[in-house]
Amino acid sequence: MPGYNFSKYDPNIQGKSPFETLLNLFLQLLTYTNGDFNEAMQWMNELDKEYKLTNDEYGIGDFIEDLKSKGYIDDNNGLGEIKITPKTEQGIRKKSLEEIFGKLKKTKQGNHQTYKPGKGDEINPETRPFQFGDTMEQIDFTNSIRNAQINHGIDSFHIQEDDLEISETDIKSQTSTVLMIDISHSMILYGEDRITPAKKVAMALSELIKTKYPKDTLDIVVFGNDAWPIEIKDLPYLQVGPYHTNTVAGLELAMDILRRRRNPNKQIFMITDGKPTCLKIGKRYYKNSWGVDRKILNRCMNLATQCKKLKIPITTFMIASDPYLQRFVQEFTETNSGKAFFASLDKLGAFIFRDFESGKRKTVY
Repeated sequence: MPGYNFSKYDPNIQGKSPFETLLNLFLQLLTYTNGDFNEAMQWMNELDKEYKLTNDEYGIGDFIEDLKSKGYIDDNNGLGEIKITPKTEQGIRKKSLEEIFGKLKKTKQGNHQTYKPGKGDEINPETRPFQFGDTMEQIDFTNSIRNAQINHGIDSFHIQEDDLEISETDIKSQTSTVLMIDISHSMILYGEDRITPAKKVAMALSELIKTKYPKDTLDIVVFGNDAWPIEIKDLPYLQVGPYHTNTVAGLELAMDILRRRRNPNKQIFMITDGKPTCLKIGKRYYKNSWGVDRKILNRCMNLATQCKKLKIPITTFMIASDPYLQRFVQEFTETNSGKAFFASLDKLGAFIFRDFESGKRKTVY
């Protein structure tokens, strides 16, 4: 009698070796443990005990040896400690990029709101009739020859202007981006981990720019009581601290970085979960965690206005839904003529990537 034969699911059938399967989990755990190898391995052992990730043929010890031999970890640093290598840091960024892009859905509708003549960088499938001023490099010869054969026949083959078709192109704008990440204590308060999704987005965005838009620049700024830049390689190790939220310091540093960029296209992305609560006046910190402090708010609005004059839009990604925080973000955004998204943690990456990608492309006719 015909029917279906069910068998136990074996992940190795999908083409992944035991090492690759464990490596995916290991990279995820490193993101949550801020790049701490020892803590990540403790979690690996606990998960192995609970879910039987390994077997008699391949165990956690074999996995550690493979990590060493393949260059993912290094224990020859003279301190007796095992550290992850740059290869692993890049692996975490790639994993974040795959995870976030995997959640983006395909749509039939584009986001091409600007139509300007000019020469683009990348050919797309669309074509149009030849117009005066088009160059030879823009001609789609395959379609043009086909049109000539249809219009004039094969025996008396010749091409006229009416037969020519032009390949459409997309122009990619070069952009300098500063991504600001809030590392104040509230990013891990109330049992909700908000810093890990922010880190994942930063790592994915950096990997996207390095691989797809190498002429772009991305700078990462973190802000708590103060603000300081970090390198892309530092992202897996990023942690929150016992800090207030000095948004002013973060914006000032971001503006200072962008002033040094000669690229005319500049933007600031800011990921935060709360209102500004701190200012540094001289050597003294002015703090107020209760409500929206008008003194701090005014400094923020002044910087938003300055950014608008410098044509630096600020896109704020607020991962909190308190009504009074939304009012602050709305006022801040209107002052800068920027954009704001109230994003849940699982949608944060999709929001940022859609906004970044829509700003990269302009359809050129």
